[in-house]
Amino acid sequence: MKKRHPIEVLIEQGEHQQLDFKFEVSDSKKIARTLSAFANTDGGRLLIGVKDNGHISGVRSEEEYYMIEAASHMYTKPQVSFTATRWDVQGKTVLEIYVAPSPDKPHAAPDKEDRYKAYIRVKDENMLANEVLMYSWKKKQRSSGILLKVSKPVEKLFLYLDDHSFINIHQFCRIAHINYYTARNILSDLMAIDSIEYAVRDKQIVYQRIS
Repeated sequence: MKKRHPIEVLIEQGEHQQLDFKFEVSDSKKIARTLSAFANTDGGRLLIGVKDNGHISGVRSEEEYYMIEAASHMYTKPQVSFTATRWDVQGKTVLEIYVAPSPDKPHAAPDKEDRYKAYIRVKDENMLANEVLMYSWKKKQRSSGILLKVSKPVEKLFLYLDDHSFINIHQFCRIAHINYYTARNILSDLMAIDSIEYAVRDKQIVYQRIS
């Protein structure tokens, strides 16, 4: 029995949080958003020369690699590093781009209006990171650490999470009787010290106990 190529095994998984297929690369800015999303989440692989349905079409020229390089060098801030591997699969060339999860989050890339935004990877899609995530990533990088006071709002948050799987920022504002900015700061502090984590439910970022 012929041993299957490791890329064919990957393709069989279909697109998911850590795997994306691209028939071709025609827009470095769009690819930069995927690099940002992978780096800001769990890392991932981009297979170029593979259609959405998993059919291997192959890359057509060296141009594909240079478009990825441009996406990384010109359109990610701070720059998202990647490794590239060329594979011969079924007589065609597939370009595998690997991005590791980054310790230097947030990485931003231009949106459709050329404004730099940070993205996260949710299943097989790229989604904008919100302010809570942005603040938590920046706080995590501070060398001075975070002093978190166990206040009434924090107590109410954890009491709520004792009975519910998750909470969104507006629910937190309501139950704790605080404004959005206070809620944002508390949630980002708690995320930065790994007391809670984010999840995505119905395309909305919510917060839950660390699973």
